Amino acid sequence: MECLPDQVLWDILGRIKKSADRNSLSLACKRLHELDKEQREFLRVGCGLDPANEALTSLCIRFPNLTKVEIIYSGWMSKLGKQLDDSGLHILSDHCPSLINLNLSFCTFITDAGLRHLASCTKLRALKLNFTPGITGCGILSLAVGCKNLCTLHLIRCLNVSSVEWLEYLGKLGTLEDLSIKNCRAIGEGDLIKLGPGWRKLKRLQFEVDANYRYMKVHDRLTVDRWQKQWIPCELMKELSLVNCLISPGRGLSCVLVKCNALEKLHLDMCVGVRDSDMVSLAQNSSNLQSISLRLPSDFSIPSLMNNPLKLTDDSLRAIAHNCPMLEAVKISFSDGEFPSFSSFTLNGILTLIERCPIRVLVLDHVYSFNDLGMEALCSADFLDSLELVKCQEISDEGLQLVGQFPHLSILKLSKCLGVTDAGLKPLVGSQKLEVLVVEDCPQISEKGVQGIAKSVSYRQDLSWMY
Repeated sequence: MECLPDQVLWDILGRIKKSADRNSLSLACKRLHELDKEQREFLRVGCGLDPANEALTSLCIRFPNLTKVEIIYSGWMSKLGKQLDDSGLHILSDHCPSLINLNLSFCTFITDAGLRHLASCTKLRALKLNFTPGITGCGILSLAVGCKNLCTLHLIRCLNVSSVEWLEYLGKLGTLEDLSIKNCRAIGEGDLIKLGPGWRKLKRLQFEVDANYRYMKVHDRLTVDRWQKQWIPCELMKELSLVNCLISPGRGLSCVLVKCNALEKLHLDMCVGVRDSDMVSLAQNSSNLQSISLRLPSDFSIPSLMNNPLKLTDDSLRAIAHNCPMLEAVKISFSDGEFPSFSSFTLNGILTLIERCPIRVLVLDHVYSFNDLGMEALCSADFLDSLELVKCQEISDEGLQLVGQFPHLSILKLSKCLGVTDAGLKPLVGSQKLEVLVVEDCPQISEKGVQGIAKSVSYRQDLSWMY
């Protein structure tokens, strides 16, 4: 080992990704130990740090070139020793001058004071906070003021982040490209207007409202007018994900939907208020759309949706089919309400997508309108590689037997489908048609019935969902 050129040793170390393996290798000889110290850029720590601050100091001194650090206290209990606190972030700011990416998860002892220490990390570009209840908007603002290069910010279950001055500051700074806000109870859809000119640089937005706790924040008329009058520049937005959001016609997130000209991925999950006109406008402006995922409320799962004219229909699917020639992945699902959805998207609307777009991945969940006729139509889907059917109860063995005629299908997943049996899969036995078969919780398909159908077979039977 002592005679090998440095370049060869660097290549060896670069191929070893697991921390435990790198630690073992660094003990093989002094030279490898020294090279590992220089090359190690990523560190993940958590419950094993005890005493926390002393252990972190030792690690930071050992690896002076760290660029990415994850501190994760998932599953922590008091008997595991005291968690890392604000002093730990002070240690990072002192000993990690190259720090670019920081992830803090379940760090319950870290407060705004700790984030203020990080303000001196001028190279920091990405900050991800997951359930850090001691953090408020003031701490995020102080960090943003110091970290002028921050382009990625993820806030997940940060329950005490209520002030949005930090969002307005980042908007004026104009560096933010990836913003994710999930289940932060005091941040509502209307607050996003504070990003202002920052929308121009944003490439990825994930916004999720806690379905069990919606902070009914009242926005004055001035805020409403800002959404309606302010030009929302979303020319660079490539990925948009909205979950449990209220989308008001003509303002709020509705303004964002229709202005994402470069959009490639769209995910709308239980978003109430989306109209056909929103989807038509989005489709007409988003010719680069490659992936779309729509999870809609069932007809009766939300009382206000009964006879609701704002419900999405086949007009949305037809607009997407005619204007998005690059669409490759489609997921359509309905929530588990007391009643399934028999209207909204029909078989004709879904088939229009399949006929006009090069769909490679199709996922249908709780879509009762998709039946054996739909399976027959898939026989002409030249690009379809992966099909997943969940609670599609109108599909029978007759439809399932057509899978053998799908031109390029290699992955089939069936979950909670009541109408299919072993007989539907029997024509596929020994055909080598499929690479992967996954069958979960289908009461009439046995473990014996899936054998010999694909190179990789996964089977599970848990029928508790039926009761």
